Amino acid sequence: MATNLVSAVMQFLTPDMIAKIASALGLDRNIAQKAIAGAIPALLASFADVASSPNGARQLTNTLTQQSTSLDSLTNLIGGSGQNSLAETGSNMLSGLFGGGTLDTMAQTIGKFAGIGEGTSKSMLGMLGPLVLGALGQQQRSTGLDAGGLVSLLTSQKDQIATAIPSGLAGQLSAAGLIDGATGSLRSGAAAASAAGGRIAEASERTISGAGQAASALAGRTAVPQWPYWLVAAVVLGGLVWFALGRSGEDTVAQVSPPATTRTAPGTVGLAPTDLTVGGMNLANQINASVGSIRTLLPGITDAASAQAALPRLKEAVAQLNEVSSRAPQLSPEGKSTLVKLIVVATPVINQMCDKVLATPGAGDIAKPAIDELRGKLDALARS
Repeated sequence: MATNLVSAVMQFLTPDMIAKIASALGLDRNIAQKAIAGAIPALLASFADVASSPNGARQLTNTLTQQSTSLDSLTNLIGGSGQNSLAETGSNMLSGLFGGGTLDTMAQTIGKFAGIGEGTSKSMLGMLGPLVLGALGQQQRSTGLDAGGLVSLLTSQKDQIATAIPSGLAGQLSAAGLIDGATGSLRSGAAAASAAGGRIAEASERTISGAGQAASALAGRTAVPQWPYWLVAAVVLGGLVWFALGRSGEDTVAQVSPPATTRTAPGTVGLAPTDLTVGGMNLANQINASVGSIRTLLPGITDAASAQAALPRLKEAVAQLNEVSSRAPQLSPEGKSTLVKLIVVATPVINQMCDKVLATPGAGDIAKPAIDELRGKLDALARS
């Protein structure tokens, strides 16, 4: 199986690298992490759209060929004297591929999602663009892909890339017309739902208005009971609502598949897909339980004693991930993509916590074997 492209890029964005980007842009580390987590799959989705046309595929291939700087050299530029040049070069490169207007729109959309300015967001994209292209080029060279092979790789991973985009950002990118290819059906469904809502509101307004007029006309007729007219109005309103909802169903049934997700309890990874059940086990819930336990345990490790006390629960969390790993091959391709998204979203924060524990005197050496096993399992799941 080909390397997951989102994971292939994210492996270069270590906690130290994210800290450098945050420092270079004058951002809080958590805000930078949020922006980066959205920018990487957004860039990959845009590259996939570029490659979908023959001219775009040639342009993307030429860009990868001309990029001679290694990934290690690119990451070394961030935080150093060459970072401004990197951001400018990257922005120009992305403008050439997407068009300047598209890049500005992407910067504005990601900036709004992460709560940062458009200029800062564009500088961040300028830094990340060469990294994403470098990872694509590395994948192309390591597997011997020609231009057609690169297009096939990007096309085959469109679903994985789309599911890696944070839900709050996906809607904004779709509304801005930046990821039509990845979220067209979702967008059509949202439009249909909005139209249905408009029909319901309009029908309600007309009916309530008519009921009000009927009530006014009857105000002076004390001998005639008024409640039957209100009852009729209520029945009419109910019929109109039924009609609007029924039409909404007709509009969307061919465009939107049944909802695949339900919101999990606060503090979990995110959306728990209802179709990730294998052998009676919901793998999303299993991941949420494991990740939730890890996020609770790691901040509490401050010395040798707390590290020793946390080991049994860390091992239990890894065992839960092992169970997920053993069942994941039975998932559908869509289920596997969703599973990868859950892991990719959770991993950066966990890695940051792990680094802090490993740097803690007395605790690092004790926790290291369990942390290494945990990281290995998360990485394996992200590449599945």
